[in-house]
Amino acid sequence: MLTRMSRLGLALPRLLSRPPSRFVSQSKPTGGAGSAAVTELFPAAGKAEHGEVSEYVKNPDYHGFSSDPVVDQWNMRVGFFFGVSVALVLGSVFVYYLPDHGMRKWSRREAERLIQLREQEGLPLIDKNYYDPSTIILPSTGEE
Repeated sequence: MLTRMSRLGLALPRLLSRPPSRFVSQSKPTGGAGSAAVTELFPAAGKAEHGEVSEYVKNPDYHGFSSDPVVDQWNMRVGFFFGVSVALVLGSVFVYYLPDHGMRKWSRREAERLIQLREQEGLPLIDKNYYDPSTIILPSTGEE
């Protein structure tokens, strides 16, 4: 990387001495082949007595809620309060207090309880038979 920097060091004064060239035509368009400007396509509208004024000209702090500056600012504050406070804070509390998804915590507590019970009774933690074989009723071979 250092060798590349040294090569750039020799070329840097040369790059700064002349600005990059732009390929823009400076000649006047001839006939119908030239592009038309927007003013040529649409005639200028006459001055109307009741012309629209941008809301940003009337109120530089326009937030887009109302044309009245006081109502606009009040609506913005209420909107942000509910958007931030209610949605984020109460939404986070709601997600935190959701029930145990997949019952992972319950299954951990139940496994620890069963381990303690089996250790107290002197039984192995895992038995080779999940169910007691004497309680399983199998169909006879002729009933299939």
